[in-house]
Amino acid sequence: MGSQKFSDAVYVGSFDPPTLGHLDIIRRGAQLFQKLTVGIGVNPDKQALFTPEERVKLVKEMTADLPNVAVECFEGLSVNFAESCGASVLLRGVRTVSDIELEFTMALTNRTLAPDQETVFLMASEKYSHISSTLIRQIARMGQGSTAAKLDKFVPTCVTGPLLDRVRGDGSSSIG
Repeated sequence: MGSQKFSDAVYVGSFDPPTLGHLDIIRRGAQLFQKLTVGIGVNPDKQALFTPEERVKLVKEMTADLPNVAVECFEGLSVNFAESCGASVLLRGVRTVSDIELEFTMALTNRTLAPDQETVFLMASEKYSHISSTLIRQIARMGQGSTAAKLDKFVPTCVTGPLLDRVRGDGSSSIG
């Protein structure tokens, strides 16, 4: 492909917690786009494990070596966030066949709302396609013994400690 990079993009999600799968999509997206803004979605109807500000700090820490990646919180529609960032591309990661139907519907809706924005899909790397934030929260809550070592197979190292602290109920200040 050479060194040409495409327009600015946004990659949005809840990132609660951020996973190695998220990091894989971010790294690959950073190679494709001039600027990639990771949008941490704020959904007041969902019970999040980490606050939006904590998720921003975690994603910034795990992407610190990527100079063209920015991390911000947003509320509302992804297309509006993309517009506010000056991005013409919505980057989406697809893990499984079941993701495709939902993502297809979302992409068509976004195209109706913002016809000048394109959705670009990246298939999850095979070693991360089974990872979801929901699964990670379950492992952290229910795991015993060497759970921390096992979590490093699913989340960046900077996430493991705060995640275990949070699910054990003693992590209100572990991200800083």
